[in-house]
Amino acid sequence: MEGGKPTLPLVYQAVQALYHDPDPAGKERASVWLGELQRSMYAWEISDQLLQMKQDVESCYFAAQTMKMKIQTSFYELPPETHTALRDSLLSHIQNLKDLSPIIVTQLALAIADLALQMASWKGCVHTLIEKYSNDVSSMPFLIEILTVLPEEVHSRSLRIGANRRSEIIEDLAYYSTTVVTLLVTCAEKSGHDEKMLIKVFRCLGSWFNLGVLDNNFMANNQLLMILFQVLQRDETSTNLHEAASDCVCSALYAIENVAVHMSLAMQLFQGVLSLETAYHMAVAREDLDKVLNYCRIFTELCETFLEMTVRTPGQGMGDLRILELLLICAGHPQYEVVEISFNFWYRLGEHLYKMNDPAIHRVFKPYIQRLLHSLARHCQLDPDHEGVPEDTDDFGEFRMRVSDLVKDVIFLVGSMECFSQLYSTLKEGNPPWEVTEAVLFIMASIAKSIDPTYSFLFVTVNCLPLSLLVPSENNPTLTEVLEQVVLLPETVHLAVRYTSIELVGEMSEVIDRNPCMLDPVLNFLMKGLREKPLASVAAKAIHNICSVCRDHMAQHFQGLLNIARLLDSFALSTEAAVGLLKGTALVLARLPLEKIAECLNDLCAVQVMALRKLLAQDSSSGKSSDPTVWLDRLAVIFRHTNPIVENGQTHPCQTVIQEIWPVMSETLNAHQNDNRIVERCCRCLRFAVRCVGKGSACLLQPLVTQMVSVYQVYPHSCFLYLGSILVDEYGMEEGCRQGLLDMLQALCMPTFQLLEQPNGLRNHPDTVDDLFRLATRFVQRSPVTLLNSSIIVHIIQCAIASTTLDHRDANCSVMKFIRDLIHTGVTNDHEDDFEARKGLIGQVMEQHGQQLVTQLINTCCFCLPPYTLPDVAEVLWEIMVFDRPTFCRWLETALKGLPKETAGGAVTVTHKQLTDFHKQVTSAEECKQVCWAIREFTRLYR
Repeated sequence: MEGGKPTLPLVYQAVQALYHDPDPAGKERASVWLGELQRSMYAWEISDQLLQMKQDVESCYFAAQTMKMKIQTSFYELPPETHTALRDSLLSHIQNLKDLSPIIVTQLALAIADLALQMASWKGCVHTLIEKYSNDVSSMPFLIEILTVLPEEVHSRSLRIGANRRSEIIEDLAYYSTTVVTLLVTCAEKSGHDEKMLIKVFRCLGSWFNLGVLDNNFMANNQLLMILFQVLQRDETSTNLHEAASDCVCSALYAIENVAVHMSLAMQLFQGVLSLETAYHMAVAREDLDKVLNYCRIFTELCETFLEMTVRTPGQGMGDLRILELLLICAGHPQYEVVEISFNFWYRLGEHLYKMNDPAIHRVFKPYIQRLLHSLARHCQLDPDHEGVPEDTDDFGEFRMRVSDLVKDVIFLVGSMECFSQLYSTLKEGNPPWEVTEAVLFIMASIAKSIDPTYSFLFVTVNCLPLSLLVPSENNPTLTEVLEQVVLLPETVHLAVRYTSIELVGEMSEVIDRNPCMLDPVLNFLMKGLREKPLASVAAKAIHNICSVCRDHMAQHFQGLLNIARLLDSFALSTEAAVGLLKGTALVLARLPLEKIAECLNDLCAVQVMALRKLLAQDSSSGKSSDPTVWLDRLAVIFRHTNPIVENGQTHPCQTVIQEIWPVMSETLNAHQNDNRIVERCCRCLRFAVRCVGKGSACLLQPLVTQMVSVYQVYPHSCFLYLGSILVDEYGMEEGCRQGLLDMLQALCMPTFQLLEQPNGLRNHPDTVDDLFRLATRFVQRSPVTLLNSSIIVHIIQCAIASTTLDHRDANCSVMKFIRDLIHTGVTNDHEDDFEARKGLIGQVMEQHGQQLVTQLINTCCFCLPPYTLPDVAEVLWEIMVFDRPTFCRWLETALKGLPKETAGGAVTVTHKQLTDFHKQVTSAEECKQVCWAIREFTRLYR
């Protein structure tokens, strides 16, 4: 901190301001200042002093939290000889502050746990703590708090203790686990009516279950298990205690997922959970939703744990199907939140059965899925007094979307056609209330796409044998009959029924494609919806679906689509629905005869272009800036989806239209060049225009590049780099364009490097990093020798090496792809004339940067990058090794020698054998995935 160590009164004053200053600006200043203090070396001593002073809850909480944070992130700041004093000090603080506030106790407990995990010299910490505090009743709450958070912190992402130390700790905790459980049993038996202590005991037990170190046989016959289920069976158990017990049982069930290894404990838990059915019914009778939800969580976890056995041996032993009955009982609860808890299990069950593909096993589970679907249809019903259309964005709307997804995943077990037919029959034969009709239509819409449209009718089955496969009968309605009935729905039915019937029609677009005679009545039906405000967006979505699937049949209706597009803003459409309609129109447009496309595209774009011209005219006269993004997005979607088939030698029909639109696009870009959001939309629109006509956009290349470079010098929007990558992709192989594109790259690189070289430049501008290396990668792919011979390549490589540390998913992926593709150009002999030149140039690059690159990659893997990025790093290392294996072996050895061998707490991070094994695994690898596996295992030593 600037100005040296702050005084305690000053720190206390800042803490008071943080919590009590009525001025938000004062709070913010205090927060920033205290944040700086926490990052400084002075934080250790000041936190210790504040905890000794014990002045108030706020200052002690700040100090405890700071101490925890320093131990987690800055433990290396302390010399090893101070570790024991720090431990003793923290234990003293937690004892002195145990009655001040539970949140302070938790922060100090975390600090002690994190210290124990990092301090290699503190052997048998669990034994030490229990021996020191277990005989003092007043110390028991904080002792159990430490024993709760200690197992939780073992896999904490805040601590990089490494796999060796982690294994050592887990072994140590497993050794003392029975001592901990015995202590918890004693606490539970002595707790009497002390509910808070029992909650702490269950939380602690759950934490040890989660770590997976409790002995299976010891726990199977343990008194604590009996106490747990007694608490869950008792009607008078409080909500908080019930939740703690439920969490603990769920942790136990999760811990025994490998049932065969934990058979004795699995049997006890299985029987214990089955015994809770009566308690569930009692909670339902008392309308205690919290307890009902807890029971459903437990039943679901039981089903998840025994899933493999249930699927492999249904109805036998541990494959007892009564556990599915428990979930279906929960599905019968009137509150939809209850059944929703079980969704993940039903997804997984469906996935397992689909992979097994065993008709006999499928038949066993079919009745359960039928009952589930029946419950889901009932849960999807809107309230009878609901007005208007169904809401998609509220909690119930999101639940219905999840139901729709689940139905799609499990419908194969029942049969899409059979289910569809049965649902339709319930509507046809009865006269259900509107909310039942709407829910049935909703489920029908969910499964409509999974019906094979080649079947012209539906059939019902008995014992899985079709009653009719040839002649539709009264009970076997054709798919077209369903469509006919839906489009004939009177306008007097409830608005929600009309809304969902429109959704169903949109989902049946493949049926319409097979039965084009239905197209006219369907479009008439949807046009009625389009004209009504509440139904307009869903009708537009249905028309979009039909355009996407029935493109050839819709060509005859193109004029009608064009008329809709011209009047788009006269309909009450959401932005997404309007764009979707234009997408559908563009897809149909691409199927018109080539000679008609130019004129029709011009008509389709005219509305948007006129709107942009109008905005530009308004802005110049008023001096204000209007938002053109709506029109830019509409043009972008038109260009993106107008993809006619053009033979070689033919002029692209869209070329003239795009040339005519360019001036207004250019003017819009200039007018809004300081607004990143609008410039991004302009670039996106131009990107799709270039992609649409490919080489046909050549006449735009010069003015477009000139404008991009000009604006980028003043406003370095990263989207210009992305647009540049599109131009390189399209024109990079054209001899006459290469120098111009290289000039563009160099002109764009200079402001980019200035931006990224600022303090935290890479971290603050990941989009720029991403787009810069997309552009560089396109150059490598299209014209590598041009790039490798340029003066800019050295700077791009240096920037790439620096950027490998960036843990932003897209940016890191782009950087790694650039380096990989660059080296690969010197590896692959694609029989091009320039291969030897490429190989020589890559050799020079590797000679200059190889050691630095390998060292940086190894360090970033160990200390900077998340595990999901490792396959990309492995590909880069693999390419370097393929290019020059002997030199790579030396570079890797040097990089490994530079890695730290011990943690700040004195624990061994990596042994000499682990280093040599890793070196051997990588350098002897015969394929890239072996390198990836080796890196994945090795980097665990540093995580």
